[in-house]
Amino acid sequence: MAIIITDECINCGACEPECPNNAIYEGGVEWKVSEGTKVQGTYVLEGGNEVDVDAEQAPVEEDFYFIVPDKCTECKGFHEEPQCAAVCPVDCCVPDPEREESDEVLLARKGMLHLE
Repeated sequence: MAIIITDECINCGACEPECPNNAIYEGGVEWKVSEGTKVQGTYVLEGGNEVDVDAEQAPVEEDFYFIVPDKCTECKGFHEEPQCAAVCPVDCCVPDPEREESDEVLLARKGMLHLE
């Protein structure tokens, strides 16, 4: 499953630089698929929408840091555990119970984001 940041987030920002996929953004900030990835051209998001990888997307959350599910791989293929959860001082980076994903799905996403 992907990781989410709960509303207990204190906006410390410790998680953001730890993400190997650049999937973590400050609340209210627009994001791009291309940021921190090697993807070029277009990319199909989880909902089936095809977007230009350099197009700004709406923030997932306005008030606190958020993780873009389309870019989260739970650090599979990079680290033994999600790095956001490892560094979070208030333990608000947790598995999303509504988004269960297998290791195969997460590793496939890593491959698509980093063109491996």
